[in-house]
Amino acid sequence: MELKRVVVTGLGALTPIGNDVPSTWNNALNGVSGAGPITHFDASKFKTQFACEVKNFNPLDFFERKEARKYDLYAQFAIVAAEQAIKEANLDNETIDKTRIGVIFAAGIGGIHTFEEEAWNYAKTGEEFGPRFNPFFIPKMISDIAAGHISIMHHFNGPNFGTVSACASSTNAVVDAFNYIRLGMADAIVTGGAEAAIYPAGVGGFNAMHALSTRNDSPETASRPFSASRDGFVMGEGAACLVLEELEHAKARGAKIYAEVIGGGLSADAYHITASHPDGLGAKLVMRNALKDANMQPNEIDYINVHGTSTPVGDTSEVLAIKDVFGEDAYKLNISSTKSMTGHLLGATGALEALFCVKSVEEDIIPPTINHDPEDIDENIDYSLNFTFDKAQKRTVNAALSNTFGFGGHNACVIVKKYIGE
Repeated sequence: MELKRVVVTGLGALTPIGNDVPSTWNNALNGVSGAGPITHFDASKFKTQFACEVKNFNPLDFFERKEARKYDLYAQFAIVAAEQAIKEANLDNETIDKTRIGVIFAAGIGGIHTFEEEAWNYAKTGEEFGPRFNPFFIPKMISDIAAGHISIMHHFNGPNFGTVSACASSTNAVVDAFNYIRLGMADAIVTGGAEAAIYPAGVGGFNAMHALSTRNDSPETASRPFSASRDGFVMGEGAACLVLEELEHAKARGAKIYAEVIGGGLSADAYHITASHPDGLGAKLVMRNALKDANMQPNEIDYINVHGTSTPVGDTSEVLAIKDVFGEDAYKLNISSTKSMTGHLLGATGALEALFCVKSVEEDIIPPTINHDPEDIDENIDYSLNFTFDKAQKRTVNAALSNTFGFGGHNACVIVKKYIGE
């Protein structure tokens, strides 16, 4: 069976550094940090009191008040980002066979705020008055509901589900979408991820694991991948969306083509529930799987958007994996962690970083890794590698690879390249 070619025809984003793709991308290139004090709740008693929140988002700008109450914030983010991408791709029109359009949208946690609110309400009133749960509790909370809402709103009848693999969730969604299209099971799929977990249960839970940075005196510089003083990740929120489409379908309707998706890889560390394998075992395997799937050699990759969460073990093991997989070619790569600016969007992070790879391929520029002090040296990190510290770098980007790794040992990787017209 001959596999179909898959291209990107639409992009959408709602992030801590911008409420659409142009602003998000411009701020990423300019090294803008999205971190600041938490405003979603009073975090004064928490070990971590800052995060990368979406700014100036009013759901009533997008939904009727009654409708907005039916959606958890993560689903609101997903719908808004998807609307941007669908509109840009001109995917929602009567000339397209919507039975061949799917939605695969991820969340690592889903409606944690909805769950938290309902649990608190039951704890306060349940014993006295009996259980009083919102009838929208379950459909607001479940992590697949964003995919369902997008499908319903646009009458897309193709493959429709959510993926959950912790922080690898939305890269899994992109890889799934890629595979469904190239196997001929859909003409186009709206894919990506959303997350909104900056609430007491989310922050408190990650604090209890010692996973978050506690650099409350300097939130903007707290996410500092590859630096010796890194002390944990900075939580982010938001959504990112890509419209993937079969090449001939896109060409026939004159769609703009940003880039081509050429390969995807999956693997497991099979090591620990939260820590990455110290030797980067799963990371090595997932990158090799993606390269094999793309029928590419390591020297054909120009840029890696790394998982790079700013955690002590994670950053080190990923660097070891890159050096092992790419060998001497590792020193010719640009590497950057955009989480230094956006924070870690958990289940949405892979889609956002795949979007950054698409834009790098389109515009031949690499967003930076910010917050690195040249004197803040980790002896376990090879600084001969080009981590694109401080400033964006111009270079030809023919192909880019995005890594995401999740609790449970889940690893996912996607490769995009320039689309060369025939």
